[in-house]
Amino acid sequence: MSDERKTPEMRATMTDIERLRHSCAHVLATAILKIWPEAQFAAGPPVENGFYYDVDLPHRISPEDFEKIEAEMKKEIKANHSFERMEVSRNEALDLGKKGRLAALTDRDQPSKFKIDIIENIPEDETISLYRNGDFIDLCAGPHVMRTGNIGTFKLTSVASAYYKGDEKNPQLQRVYGTAFKTKKELDDYFTMLEEAKKRDHRKLGRELDIFVFDDDVGPGLPMFLPRGAVIVEELEKLAKETEFAAGYQRVRTPHIAREMLYKKSGHLPYYAESMFPPMVLEDRPPGLFGDRASRLVDTAGETPASRTAETAVLRDRYYLKAMNCPHHHKLFAAVPRSYRDLPLRLAEYGTCYRYEKSGELFGLMRVRSLQMNDAHLYMTPEQFEAEFNAVNEMYLNYFKLFGIEKYLMRFSTHDPSKLGQKFVDEPELWKQTEEMTRNVLKNSGLNYEEVPNEAAFYGPKIDVQVWSVIGREFTIATNQVDFAQPRNFDLRYKDKDNIDKIPICIHRAPLGTHERFIGFLIEHYAGNFPLWLSPEQVRILTIGDDAKVVDYSMSILQGLRGHQVRAEIDKTSDQINGKIQRAEQMKVHTMFVIGKRDMDAGAVSVRVHGKGNLGPKPRAEILSEILLSIKERRG
Repeated sequence: MSDERKTPEMRATMTDIERLRHSCAHVLATAILKIWPEAQFAAGPPVENGFYYDVDLPHRISPEDFEKIEAEMKKEIKANHSFERMEVSRNEALDLGKKGRLAALTDRDQPSKFKIDIIENIPEDETISLYRNGDFIDLCAGPHVMRTGNIGTFKLTSVASAYYKGDEKNPQLQRVYGTAFKTKKELDDYFTMLEEAKKRDHRKLGRELDIFVFDDDVGPGLPMFLPRGAVIVEELEKLAKETEFAAGYQRVRTPHIAREMLYKKSGHLPYYAESMFPPMVLEDRPPGLFGDRASRLVDTAGETPASRTAETAVLRDRYYLKAMNCPHHHKLFAAVPRSYRDLPLRLAEYGTCYRYEKSGELFGLMRVRSLQMNDAHLYMTPEQFEAEFNAVNEMYLNYFKLFGIEKYLMRFSTHDPSKLGQKFVDEPELWKQTEEMTRNVLKNSGLNYEEVPNEAAFYGPKIDVQVWSVIGREFTIATNQVDFAQPRNFDLRYKDKDNIDKIPICIHRAPLGTHERFIGFLIEHYAGNFPLWLSPEQVRILTIGDDAKVVDYSMSILQGLRGHQVRAEIDKTSDQINGKIQRAEQMKVHTMFVIGKRDMDAGAVSVRVHGKGNLGPKPRAEILSEILLSIKERRG
């Protein structure tokens, strides 16, 4: 979660459940102060699935403390205190902070240091407000429920360490997490979902099913796919390539590194610098200086980009690992003269990118440093924008149907005008224009979306695609971005019908996100029980006994399957059939053919499907036909 302070406009969009959880955070702080009056508080916002409050306290809060904290919270809720809003001047707020009265039950000897810092960073033109519930007064812009009795039901869940404002140079605080719902049933359902999520954890199943590994010598956040995982990668790429070919996309290939000037031109430097790996400095000596041309990587400390000195005549050039594919694709657009007849132009690549995620943010396949992205960039005229944008959205919906994703939400992220030139490209009119275009298309398409301020890409508005797995867990899997800035930065041009140079609009889209994140989602969505077409091992043949004729019959079936590119294996060990079945079930093999002498004599196999059990005998030719058709149609 971002530690940026929410603007009043962002707070105005809070949902009812977010208001409830925000209010519960205040009740949490009230309870902690009843037990530890010296506690100092920083921020206490609602977050995905709950809330937290950051507290500075000599006592180390642990889960063993939750029962007594929750008891005090219940008292505050039962008291049914109103949440009273009070607007104050900046000086009045600072005076209260100096008296220790903010995020407190009474005046105190120690000032409310974190609240004072927050006040000093509130924009001059913004109203400052406090909220009171009972004796507790907090610096807060709201909003809240009417009374503490409206909070419903809650539970504290965990405690962790967190730096104030997310900056490791600041004090380390204790972050107490909890969740709250309107009804006990909703709370119980949530924790049931969490228990099921533990069983489906992609990190756990990824190890057990031999899908992917991490290795300390390779480095954190750099996953490697084992053969069973590589199968899933290849099937997803095959799906994307077939889908994109049918939609008129053209495939391209680009290198994994590029010179610094490319990313300066795109604007990723400086806006995206913190998410990129440090530069490599390549040192080139011209021919004749030391004989043959020599190059080497040198320490980046103190270097200046592309500098030549008279003494050494050495050219030093900075190179970066590719953090995104778009600048390379823009260069490919510019490589050939373009006409309006060439548009829309759709360039696609499963490109490998590298992003420097902080070590504390790495999480299995969901947050990694090496990622293979289902990327494409669409270049078009303004008149083509709506049709292209809708076609991309339709592609998303088709994928959702294929993977059984029934619940989704498009998060339409816009810019914050106050941060133009800092967080966002300083083109106010183009921001308004492209946001309005995107908003209109979303409205006209009838898609389920919500608008979120201050979260756009630096070069234009974007849509983050949120999906929910079958157990109700939320994931961000893909993004769709509108770009008005980079085509200008790269001076991309096409000739219109009057032979006048025009700048195209660009859409960045990645419906399947990255292999890493999407496979992590699919592992949890299916609990490792992949549909036949996606299953790493589609069929395993299990022989009963060691009769040579049965083994030969089974091998002929194996060859028939593999001859049709079915991922089939055979277990012809001398183990008992129950042991063979158990091993196959543990590896979540989709379909098992159990073959004994009776099956051989009947020209059949006994079919067993993971999760469904024994389906009985079927003729050899019939089951092969069913298997091939199911794979071809990518049935669920």
